[in-house]
Order: sequence, then C-alpha cells, then structure tokens
Amino acid sequence: PMRTHSSQARTLSFFLGGFPAWETTHMWSALPLYSTYPLALLGNLTILSIIKAEQSLHTPIYLLLAVLAVADLGLSTSTFPTMLRMLWLEAWEISFGTCLAQMFFIHTFTGIESAVILAMAFDRYVAICHPLRYSSILTNSGTTKICVAIVVRTALVQLPLPILLTQLCFSRVSKLSHPYCLHPDIIKHAGSDTRINSTYGLFVLLSTLGLDLLFVLLSYLLILKTILNIVTWRECLKALNTCISHICAVLLFFIPMICLSMMHRFGKHMSPQTYAFTANIHFLAPPILNPIVYGVKTKIIRRRRLRMLCQRGVCKSSIAIC
Repeated sequence: PMRTHSSQARTLSFFLGGFPAWETTHMWSALPLYSTYPLALLGNLTILSIIKAEQSLHTPIYLLLAVLAVADLGLSTSTFPTMLRMLWLEAWEISFGTCLAQMFFIHTFTGIESAVILAMAFDRYVAICHPLRYSSILTNSGTTKICVAIVVRTALVQLPLPILLTQLCFSRVSKLSHPYCLHPDIIKHAGSDTRINSTYGLFVLLSTLGLDLLFVLLSYLLILKTILNIVTWRECLKALNTCISHICAVLLFFIPMICLSMMHRFGKHMSPQTYAFTANIHFLAPPILNPIVYGVKTKIIRRRRLRMLCQRGVCKSSIAIC
C-alpha cells in the first residue's frame, strides 16, 4: 500500500482555487496582483540595500529587519508566481511534487517571519526595560546566531510535512481552496487516514507560530509595565513610539494567520470568498506593507530612500535638502 501511495503521488495533481468571484474576469483580476509582486520585491530589496550600505544600521535590530525582509521576499516569491500564472495564463493545474515544494517554502518562510518578529519583540523589550544592558545582551554576533538558529529550527520542523503527505492516498484530482498549496488545505482532499498529518501539523503550528505569538504578547506586557512606570508622559510616548513599526508587523502577520488557522479547522461551512480574502491578506499583505511601515517610521531608512530617489533624478530637490 505504501508503494501504491508513492506512485500515485508522483502522478497526482491539484487544481488551484481561491478566486471564486473572479473566474470570469481573471485577466483583469491579475492586473493588481501583477503590480503588487514587483512592489513587494522593490520594497524589501530597498530595505536590504539600505541596511547593507548604511554603516550605522549594522546593529541587532536592523539585522533582524534584514532577515524579515528576506523572509518577506521568500514568502512573496513562493506565492505570487502561481497566482499570476493561474489568473493570467489560466494554468489552474499544479503537480503534486510542485505543490509539496511550494507548501514547504510557504510554511518555512512563514515560520521564519514569525520567529524574527519574536526576536524583534525581545529586542524592543531589552531596549526599553534594560537600556543600560542592551549592548551587552544583544550583540551583532549573538543576533547572527539567533537568525541562524531560527532558519535551522524552522526548516527542520517543517521538513516532515511534505514527507508525511507522500504517504497519503489521494483518490481523485481535487480543487484547493487557495491559489497556492497549504498543508491543512491539502490533507482535506486525502482519501486515507490523516490523523498523523493533522496532529503533526497542529503541533508545528502551536510549537512555532503559537509559541512565538505567546512570547510576543508576554514581551509587550513587560514593556507596557515598564512604560507605565515612567514618570513623564513625554518619555512614555517616546518609548512607545519605538515599538510602533513592530506592533504593525505583529498585527499584519498574526491576526490573519489566526483567522485562517481557525477557518481551516473549525470553519467548514465558511464561504470560499472568506477563505480567499483571509489567506491572501495573510500571505500578500506583510511583504508589501512591512517595508512601507519601517520605511516611514525609521528616520535613517526614510532619509536614505529619499537620497536614492534624488540620485536617480526622481526628486528635483538637492541631495542636501534630502
């Protein structure tokens, strides 16, 4: 039976879904998506180039921001191409192997982004609650080790997911709920027992994204406690202002993720439009909006971006004014 499942998996394919209301106008639906992917690439590559070029940004928080930009690049590159291919070229079918590879990369980059957001929360906690010890607790070498550990942990935890899926029996070609492959979506179409896959998938979700969210909330509780003990409101608002960009990243990432996870497990009667909207917000919004949020709120990045525009002739003002 195991051999039968494996041989079947090699020939199986899925049909992508996720745009139920747009199927008759797919070419026009692809136009905004076609522009958002280059926007995500441009924004995150700009963040990376600025951090690399600006010596003053070679600090732990900006190293974490660079890894966040890489995760956003990986996430957008794992999701956008199949969406555009499906809507623009009407290529709805995806092979089983390609689907598993896409699923692995989507979940891996999602896990990396979640862990980096947690590391950034820890950075904000140390900066606000223990400012005098910040430079000794968070060093560049220590932050680099944290980033390597994040990537290794996430890849190792996610690797069994596609391996376990090859052991399932898929009796027919099925239509997925999204324009890309996700683990809880794939196992819904299996014709054999999926308890092991579901249990391990839930374990991965709780032990990575679930724990990350829990510790992020704990960090902000401690930060809030420290801020409320500050004597003047001016200093209180100044300390809180340093967290605004990170709070936006937390909300952009975790709120749609929680909604999507709950829908997959408990929202069996939810409309396809609701599935599509929530999933697209979860996977498409952070790669586009994170560079904008950090670019607007971070003074050095904002100035450097304006200087880049001036040097390319986009801005008519002098570089000195920028």
